[in-house]
Amino acid sequence: MSRDENNESRRRFLKLAAGTTAAVMAIGGLPRVVRAADLPHVDDSDPTAKALGYVEDASKTTDPKHKAGDACANCQFYSGGPTGYGPCALFPGKAVNAKGWCVSHSPKAK
Repeated sequence: MSRDENNESRRRFLKLAAGTTAAVMAIGGLPRVVRAADLPHVDDSDPTAKALGYVEDASKTTDPKHKAGDACANCQFYSGGPTGYGPCALFPGKAVNAKGWCVSHSPKAK
């Protein structure tokens, strides 16, 4: 390849890259990262919540498996903050209450 062919090839690539970038931005940009605040909250009618005995407030559960101090905020499946709502691996695409609890509670490793 000669030097002129390399330059032409490089120009063609740059034009294609610029055109692709412009098209992506015109369509709506790159996909947005979903934040926990954007996730729908798990509610009582959710089949997974029923199966796991999920409650919004751990202090209100009557399940004998619940131990004092257990809550979603200190469970290994929960990846949110200590308050509010956050994602849980057991409820993909949904957020659970940090004060909540379910029978699958597993304390985080210390």
